[in-house]
Order: sequence, then structure tokens, then C-alpha cells
Amino acid sequence: MTARVSPTERIRAEIDELIAGAERGSLLEHFEEVARAAVRLVFQTALESEVTEFFGRERYARGERDQEGSRNGYSPLSIKTTAGEVTLQRPKTRGTEVAFASRLLGAGVTRTNALESLVIAGFVRGLSVRDVEASLADALGPESTVSKSTVSRICEANKDEFDTWRTRDLSGIEVDYFFADGSYFRMHPGAPAEPVLVAWGITSAGKPVFLGMEPGSSESHDAWAGFFRGLNARGLRDPLLIISDGGKGLIGAAEIVFDRSLRQRCLIHRARNILAKVPVHAQGKIKAEYWKIFDDLDAEPGAAAQAAARNRARAFASKWRQLYPAAVDCLQDDFEHLITYLRFPAEHHGRIRHSNFIERTFGETRRRVKVIGRLPGERSCLSLVWAVLDRASRGWRGVNQTIPSIRLLVELRRELFHPVPLDDELPAETVSPAA
Repeated sequence: MTARVSPTERIRAEIDELIAGAERGSLLEHFEEVARAAVRLVFQTALESEVTEFFGRERYARGERDQEGSRNGYSPLSIKTTAGEVTLQRPKTRGTEVAFASRLLGAGVTRTNALESLVIAGFVRGLSVRDVEASLADALGPESTVSKSTVSRICEANKDEFDTWRTRDLSGIEVDYFFADGSYFRMHPGAPAEPVLVAWGITSAGKPVFLGMEPGSSESHDAWAGFFRGLNARGLRDPLLIISDGGKGLIGAAEIVFDRSLRQRCLIHRARNILAKVPVHAQGKIKAEYWKIFDDLDAEPGAAAQAAARNRARAFASKWRQLYPAAVDCLQDDFEHLITYLRFPAEHHGRIRHSNFIERTFGETRRRVKVIGRLPGERSCLSLVWAVLDRASRGWRGVNQTIPSIRLLVELRRELFHPVPLDDELPAETVSPAA
């Protein structure tokens, strides 16, 4: 077979060969091999489907700008199943903002881990210990040796882990880049969907960190401000840059609670806003020219890069104002906060100019909730969202720190948080007398 044949197709061919061999001999001699190959086929097909969903396209197909990256072959992975140990081909990716992580397998998969995942999945759906035990018996068969005490222990451990995480001390974390977003879920009887507010960041060491989450009745100023102040109360220091969408409540709260931090408005959200004001036939052209404003700026980070982006934005406005004035107005609205990221290290720009990388994870969370309908309550909702985001955060990517990037970030931190006063602001005794 050629290298372009997928592992799924190879397994199907293997099953065909086994069945053909069974027809020539004894079926019983081949039954175990066929069963094992069938298990491999089911798991491998699920893995291939997951990576297709991750990219939003089939193998060798091209995607849109916000679906960057590509498949990069496979690596062998052994897992334990009721049919014994089988070897799968885990898909590898490259050039993606978020590392691909299989929801089916996760990291370091064994039958025990799969069992624990089943227990947690039932627990966050509001099932009782007896309900979870019954679900496991349905999944693993009546011979399952899972006891009530084992189910209860796993449920309680997950609950305790969540409680510890949501109240942990944050004073030891220094965040350069701070991301905030919300996603809506139905969690209270008789109430519409309500947001879960989430914050995550990238530390001064370049590592991603999941910071906090809590429910809110809306994405209002008060809800976001209360959430941010709670993070402050647990020791979180002001970040250098806050990246968010254009929600007024979020922006207003960030500017008050983190009043010394800089703010970046998500470029992808703004692109969507602009395209919504352009006819469908022209959206491809406008989208390409919009990204030309920000891409490949031949200027040093700081004032020079921002000036170059402003010049390109003025050229965009001159070209399209007559045809699409609403789109141009949308670009110019709050434009300075679209180019704040240009003050930061160039190698970080692709990571910090939008908040979109969390949306794929939120989408997965909503997909899981959709089959449940309304969650049994607020606690179950938070447990589910936390369980998904906590596991997903292990695959999030940070930024590479170099000596020049560290130096620039240190200078920005000094400028924002420890500015040197001008002479006319210094106390009288520190000002040298005129000669």
C-alpha cells in the first residue's frame, strides 16, 4: 500500500484478508484475530474522525485561515481493551495553535483511565453513584468488578480536585498574557442559557495556565468585574496584556480591575464583524485585505510596527469606504486596541492577537452538553466545563521565550507597573538644582 493509505483503510484490508483466510480454514481459528482487528478499526475510525473535526476538513483538503495547521503522520499507541491490548496509530499534527488531543483516548490511556473517564462523565451529568455503577455495568458487562466504593471514590476525588483548583492560591503565577471569554450553558431550571466566565493565560516563562472560571447570570460589567476581583483576591497580579472579544461588560471590567494593563481586541472577532457588513461575493477579497493590514509588517515591535499598521488601515479605508462604509467604520472603531499586540515580541504576535484558540474547546464542551439537554444544576455544569477545559489545557501551547523577547517584556512591565517619574513629578529634594 502507498503512504497515502490511511491506517483505517489498512485495518479494513487486514480484516478482509483475515475473513478470506477464515473462509479457507476454520473460522474459530481466526475469530480472535478478526475481533481484535474490529476493535482496532472502531478506535482508529474514531481517531480519524476526531482529527478531521479538529481541522474542519478531510485529509489533504485545504481549510480556512482560522483552521491552520496540517496532519503530520502517525505515531503508534497501545491501549488495553476488553479484547486485549491493541496498537493504534495516533494522528500527529503540526502548525496548530492548540495541540490535538483525542477526546476518546487522552494521555496515557489504559483501561483504568477509560473507566475513570466513564465515571467522571456520569458524575458531571448529575448521576448518582448507583446510576454511575449501572452505566458502567452496561458499558463493561455484568462481569465488571467495579464496586460502589470505587465509583464513589472516583466521584469524590473529582469533586475534591475541582474544589481545590477553584480556590487555589495564584500569587506564585506571573502572567504576561491574559485571555478571557465566556460560553453559555443551560444550568438552572426554567432559566435561559447563562454564561460560564473563564480566564487563562501565558506566564512569563511562556507556559499556558488555566486560571479560573465561575458562573455569571450574564456577561455584564458587574459579573466580569466580580470574577476578575476574585482572581486578584487569590493573588493574581496584573498581566501585561489582556486579550478578549469586544464584549462591553468584559472590556469595561478589565479596564477598571486591571487598569494598568494593556488591552488587545481579538482580530478574528473583528474580522467576522467586518465581513458581516460586506456582501457575500466580496467577503473573500475584503478578508484577504483585512489580514494584509496586520500580516508581515517589516518593522520593529513598538511604535514603528503600529505606525505601519495604521498606514495600511488608512489605505484600506480609502479603497473601500465608498463601497462598504459600514465595514470601514467597523475597522476604525477601537482600531488602536487592534494593534496593541504590535508592542510585544514579534514571535508572540500570532498567539496573542486573538482569543480564538479556546473556542474549539468551548465547542467540544457544548457538544457534550447538547446530548444532555439542560444540566442537572450549576455544580454539574461547572464540573463538566472544568473537566473538559482542565484536560484540554494540557494541550494548549504557550510562547517561545528568547533573550530579546524576555528583555522587551521586562521593559514593558517596568513601563506599565513601575514607571520612572519625570523631573517635574519628582519630590523637591530629589531634583538637582539648576546650574
